[in-house]
Amino acid sequence: MINKKILLGVCGGVAAYKSAELVRLLKKRGADVRVVMTGSALQFVTPLTFQALSGHPVHTTLLDAGQEQAMSHIHLARWADILVIAPVTANTLAKLANGLADDLLSTLYLAAECPVLIAPAMNQAMWRKAVTCENAARLQRHGVEFIGPEAGEQACGELGLGRMAEPETICARLLAGLQPGLLQGVRITITAGPTREPLDPVRFISNRSSGKMGYALALAAIDAGADVTLISGPVCLPAPAGSRLVMVETAQQMYDAVMAGIAQAEIFIGAAAVADYRPVQAQARKIKKGSDAGSIELQKNPDIIASVASLLSRPFTVGFAAETDDLEAYAIGKLRSKNLHMIAANRVGGMEGGFDSDRNALQVFWPDGRQTLSMTDKPHLARQLLELIAGQFHGQNASGANGRPRA
Repeated sequence: MINKKILLGVCGGVAAYKSAELVRLLKKRGADVRVVMTGSALQFVTPLTFQALSGHPVHTTLLDAGQEQAMSHIHLARWADILVIAPVTANTLAKLANGLADDLLSTLYLAAECPVLIAPAMNQAMWRKAVTCENAARLQRHGVEFIGPEAGEQACGELGLGRMAEPETICARLLAGLQPGLLQGVRITITAGPTREPLDPVRFISNRSSGKMGYALALAAIDAGADVTLISGPVCLPAPAGSRLVMVETAQQMYDAVMAGIAQAEIFIGAAAVADYRPVQAQARKIKKGSDAGSIELQKNPDIIASVASLLSRPFTVGFAAETDDLEAYAIGKLRSKNLHMIAANRVGGMEGGFDSDRNALQVFWPDGRQTLSMTDKPHLARQLLELIAGQFHGQNASGANGRPRA
């Protein structure tokens, strides 16, 4: 980050105190940081704090007579290499999504032509509100990247998703985005989320997968310079900006979507939790309550990861294994039986990590090696896993061991 010009926007919320630590971390990395505060932010942290940490005056007003032509929003927007808003409140999120510009920060966002990253912080109910989800999705479509929010205890005493990402997480994310791509131009297909196998018009068989790991991998791959296709089951996550998103529902639909484009992929990462079985016959009408006992006849779904790995000209193929016990044995067995290049295994069913969590840990295996990735947030974990994948992929390409040469 040496001499990188980072413009930090701070909105009004308890999490504003974390922004001071973020400035300190960025400065430690060599970045030149300028701070813009909203009027509400001034109620939580004083400008003097940020001035002392950044070494620059803090900007708080839209019309600054001290600026040439009183155009501080234009000058700051042109100065910045990247705009980070942390924390961003629900109010500012709504302003940005709808193009409103009634203060310096919202006006600066409209004038900025550099990349924009935002770290939301708000009550868990506010984050889950449909209108907030719509605003977040709109900003994602406009190319804004989200860091967090994270789950945990909030200042109001409630638990849930809405905490601002930790300064270390934001700093690491910025550092990763400013580094040269490990997978520049490499074509990657990633599957994410669960599948749903319909029983009748209102019921289905599914699992606890949230899709967070697959979506984090897609973002990490985009940051690494890859050309990413994300094939996703039903999730409540915004589409990663810069990817081609294909939404599916059933395992058969996911299989068809994967096989339709796999010839172009150089790396395939099967992070989706695909249902192993589906009903032989989905009922056209809602199944009514009958006797105390009942049965549903099931049939196997196609094995997507095995199908990809068995191709004559296969991509570098990475599988996932989610197990409740004997993790290493099951993962290594799957690596060998399905002829994978690599497998990432995680334990599920415990108190922390795994399905529907913001954190996870992985044991990663390949034919002649292994590595443990400790418990951390999924965006950070995804970057660590992508580094391992990139190293093995480039190593096999160099040795000619990979089944598919690059175009």
